[in-house]
Amino acid sequence: MEFDYPIGATPLSKDQANDLILTHITTHEELNIWEQQNIYEAIEWLNKTKPRDILNEAFVKKLHKRMFGNVWKWAGKFRLEELRETNIGVPCYRIPEDLYNLFANVKTWIERKSYSADEMGVLFHYHLVSIHLFPNGNGRHARLMGDLLNENVLGQPAYTWGGADLSAAGDLRDRYIQALKAADEYEYTPLLKFARS
Repeated sequence: MEFDYPIGATPLSKDQANDLILTHITTHEELNIWEQQNIYEAIEWLNKTKPRDILNEAFVKKLHKRMFGNVWKWAGKFRLEELRETNIGVPCYRIPEDLYNLFANVKTWIERKSYSADEMGVLFHYHLVSIHLFPNGNGRHARLMGDLLNENVLGQPAYTWGGADLSAAGDLRDRYIQALKAADEYEYTPLLKFARS
């Protein structure tokens, strides 16, 4: 199978790509369809369970497994390989520590009301993407985690994230990637606006 990655997507290594469970998939478009179906199943589970205890490593892994476990053998497992120079993410050995620190920060933000609910959800999402926990699916996972923080912890509505699929190439994905790049420079307003667009 040849993967046709949109701009800003994390390319999979050959070993990671070989961990595809659904061996009948031959195109990236088919992969996106199967992944999206798996994500719908995860959302159904979330709607039934309404988890509130989400700021921990076990839940983060469980959600990723629920989102991608029917498609990828490595779903729910932190990446063990370093990312290529062209992509984001902390060194893989730092993932558990950086994630633990992020959870501690978010809990402090909530306790002290350091930011508005929208700001907390977007900052949480951004930092999850920046850590880059998994071989793939980080943006989709982080957006869903931001939504869960808003809905199940802060009592706010989920974000709209542009109102369409961000996994495909196009103007909407470009706007999202540009908003993430602005956040890299500590300018979070574009990402806040995009989250509610």
